[in-house]
Amino acid sequence: MLDRKGFNLWADEYDKAVGLSDEENSYPFAGYKEVLGGIFRIIMEKEHAAVLDLGFGTGTLTTKLYEHGCDIYGQDFSERMVELASGKMPGAHLYLGDLTEGLAKPLRNQTYDYIVATYVLHHLTDEQKIVLIRDLLGLLKKDGKILIGDISFETIEKLDRCRQEAGDEWDDEEIYIVAEEMKKAFPNLTFTQVSFCAGILTLA
Repeated sequence: MLDRKGFNLWADEYDKAVGLSDEENSYPFAGYKEVLGGIFRIIMEKEHAAVLDLGFGTGTLTTKLYEHGCDIYGQDFSERMVELASGKMPGAHLYLGDLTEGLAKPLRNQTYDYIVATYVLHHLTDEQKIVLIRDLLGLLKKDGKILIGDISFETIEKLDRCRQEAGDEWDDEEIYIVAEEMKKAFPNLTFTQVSFCAGILTLA
């Protein structure tokens, strides 16, 4: 698993590496563009939505939302990612911070129509995910939604199948979401499988 220094070094090549995996329909980023596109379409149903993007990276999704009139807030733990994204979105409210330590204080003082986390929560333990999501639910506006796009699986069996097929490529340090397990903490969660190793989870 990459640490903050690793992400800083990888930042400039991140989009290229992700795109290659997606195009090859290979683990871990098969379905990446479709996941981001699906979340984008959901958010575009509301005009001028206030969006909090956690782990926004180089701003691939967030920049599109910004360009379409969304009020963007965000947090990422890589200084270089924040720098790259800020250059694309000068009017956004972007903060440096590690999600394992919670949200930056200014972000806690807002409420949001959508809270987005794409390809970031697999760096948290299941317990950390649950604590964070419970916190985030309290920051939603009326009819707001949390949208999680990530390497994720409907069942443990599907995760195990992907692990076997990935072989040496599998990252044992990353902790992927299994929807049927997460539903034990959040019964209202819905899950849409996008590729064999990616999906969108929705909570409200």
